[in-house]
Amino acid sequence: MNKSELISAIAAEAGLSKIDTKKAVDAFITVVSKELTKGGKIVLVGFGTFSVTTKSARTGVNPQTKQTIKIPAKKVAKFKPGAELAEAVK
Repeated sequence: MNKSELISAIAAEAGLSKIDTKKAVDAFITVVSKELTKGGKIVLVGFGTFSVTTKSARTGVNPQTKQTIKIPAKKVAKFKPGAELAEAVK
């Protein structure tokens, strides 16, 4: 499902217009992005938690040249599903 399909599905489920739904989805994405950029986390009970974690620096191997390379540390976005979502997916 892509973004436009998601907007259509939410609009149909909630009985909203696609324009209002698009604004809500865009606002949700913006708020989550801003909060994660600040290093915070967002907890939606039953659905899941959006957070930021740091991957430490490590060494890897270039598959083409077989040379050892250094992979720098970086921050990555993480989503941990809540119990209700995990159970629904089973």
